Amino acid sequence: MLRVAVPNKGALSDPATQMLHEAGYRMRNDRRDLVVADPDHDAEFFFLRPRDIATYVGAGQLDVGITGRDLLLDSGADAEELLALGMARSAFRFAAPPGGIEHERDLAGRRIATTFVGLVRRRLDELGIHADVVHLDGAVETSVQLGVADAIADVVETGGTIRRAGLVLVGEPILESEALLIRRKGAEPDEAVGVLVRRLQGVIIARQYVMMDYDCPQQAVERACELTPGIESPTVSPLREEGWVAIRAMVPRRDSHRRMDELYALGCRGILVTEIAACRL
Repeated sequence: MLRVAVPNKGALSDPATQMLHEAGYRMRNDRRDLVVADPDHDAEFFFLRPRDIATYVGAGQLDVGITGRDLLLDSGADAEELLALGMARSAFRFAAPPGGIEHERDLAGRRIATTFVGLVRRRLDELGIHADVVHLDGAVETSVQLGVADAIADVVETGGTIRRAGLVLVGEPILESEALLIRRKGAEPDEAVGVLVRRLQGVIIARQYVMMDYDCPQQAVERACELTPGIESPTVSPLREEGWVAIRAMVPRRDSHRRMDELYALGCRGILVTEIAACRL
């Protein structure tokens, strides 16, 4: 049986559950459910604290799990990245009040508040800097104002929370994070895990692409195919009306409206864009 850890709370919870649902697996209907069985796929899903998932997977108690790269590396668990899921992206950064700490080297001898002690100590060791790391479980932005720390290290998405606390970012990102599917290091190949990975990859691609269908004058086919090359090659089929063909291709979602404009200017008509629920490439 495939045993999967899913974030129960926090920023990863709903996106991870939605992705697994789109991949065809049974998810919970009630947030109070901590274990969900999916007999159709011989799988069980365990809803856990995101910070604990790497520990369970690294210990071999669960086959795979979804957590953040920051949480995985901070845990020190015997687990590794299997698939980047392309969501919940963020950066882990130092921040401090303006004027006193302008570069990472200025952190020497300071107090740094963070929830991610392992990540911070690793970064300080890389820089050859000695500083006191203050562990806090909750929000760390107010720790400077309350006199607990001189600087912080925290996950930053837009930077709004940092600015509202009167802090500015210091140095380059310590880590670029996103949601990951992880497994135990050295785990034997498992077909059920392979199926899960392929399904999640299909969801990722389906979110990035749309299907575009349109009618194209024969003389414009070459240029139209340049505009919509598809994944491998577009499908070109003859139409009943002489001198016209139908073309179908996957197009990056972000480019779809621009491509429609370009195709229309080329003389193409009947241009349709449809969602892709899932795919295998």
